[in-house]
Amino acid sequence: MANVIDALQERGFIENMTHEDELYAQFESKPVTCYIGFDPTASSLHVGSLVPIMSLAHMQRAGHRPIALVGGGTGLVGDPSGKTEMRKMLTIEQVEENALGLKAQLSRFIRFGEGNALLLNNADWLVPLKYIEFLRDIGRHFSVNRMIKAESYRMRLDSEEGLSFIEFNYMVLQAFDFLTLYDTHGCRLQMGGSDQWGNIVAGVDLVRRMRQAQTFGITFPLITTSTGAKMGKTAQGAVWLDADRTTPYDYYQFWINTDDPDVERFLSLFTFLPMAEIRNVGGLSGAERNAAKSVLAFEATRLAHGEAEAVDALRASEKMFGARRISPDLLKSSTIPREGGDQSDDAVPTTVITADQIEGGIPAFKLFALAGLADSSGAARRLIQQGGAYIDGARVDAVDQRIQRSDFKEMQLSLRAGKKRFHKLLLQG
Repeated sequence: MANVIDALQERGFIENMTHEDELYAQFESKPVTCYIGFDPTASSLHVGSLVPIMSLAHMQRAGHRPIALVGGGTGLVGDPSGKTEMRKMLTIEQVEENALGLKAQLSRFIRFGEGNALLLNNADWLVPLKYIEFLRDIGRHFSVNRMIKAESYRMRLDSEEGLSFIEFNYMVLQAFDFLTLYDTHGCRLQMGGSDQWGNIVAGVDLVRRMRQAQTFGITFPLITTSTGAKMGKTAQGAVWLDADRTTPYDYYQFWINTDDPDVERFLSLFTFLPMAEIRNVGGLSGAERNAAKSVLAFEATRLAHGEAEAVDALRASEKMFGARRISPDLLKSSTIPREGGDQSDDAVPTTVITADQIEGGIPAFKLFALAGLADSSGAARRLIQQGGAYIDGARVDAVDQRIQRSDFKEMQLSLRAGKKRFHKLLLQG
């Protein structure tokens, strides 16, 4: 089988790895079991989690066995990595509920079940631990001097809040996860974000000390846009994989609004399209570059939400912005429809209002707040004052402009906030 490490390198997934030569040899010789931990602090993952998710999917496609480890146990402690203050403590019930949501999203990308990937919860072995035995058997292999030099701890030690004792245990617990997965599933590789380097190396070292076995670690770079912004963060907050938090249409719009310099890189990271096709995108400009963005948006939405939702989001986008011609030769492995459709706008976020709500007219700012295009009435007023509010394509000039029933064409209105956020209002009664 082709070496998946080369494929991940080519696509931009790898920042650091331990024991590089031995790691390559491991993947050349036989299938490898690998794992990544996912923090269950919410019931949904977001776009910032896609690099780890896609890396596990690439591993599975290359014939290896991925383990998605839900941190049900470590989630009760809280990872200090990358944080300047202590995380909110969760109950066991909250962690279990969140874990169910994560499994549903991960299942879009990774095949679970007999003979396929594993979904495990480290609460199964961390919660029953006996403290004195754990300190004697595991804790004695850790040097406090080395631990406090780790970047994840240094940031907290230098912060005003400091580092709590419960969080100080996190590195030891994560290392124990690696040892447990090595013992129970023959797991040889742990992967994670660049902020996890110290925790991953600690796990590699623990397995070596206790089992005299070689294991490995890979970290991913922090993905930022060409402007330096953190990937997956927008002015409206995180872009979630849960359709109830970020609709498939809004998810599609996030990707189609990718900056030009990022298109080729994001196609490499966030789709499974062949690199031979993706490399051709680098020289495109104008309409052809925009068509490539449509393919990126379609493929990313298809992976997260399914083919039907991706097609609906594409058609809704065409309804709002016009269809883009997509050449048969552009990223030809994509399943994106290349001919115009009926341009249904069913996927555009929609709110139903009653005739009673607009009796006598309703101020424009209240409509934008009602539709969720502004977080509050005050924010809606500022949006209008700054010239960023539109109704049926016309700019709203006054915050108290009254919208009447007669303004609804065919019982609906199209609202827009800025250049990219749309909402449809349907009038009932």
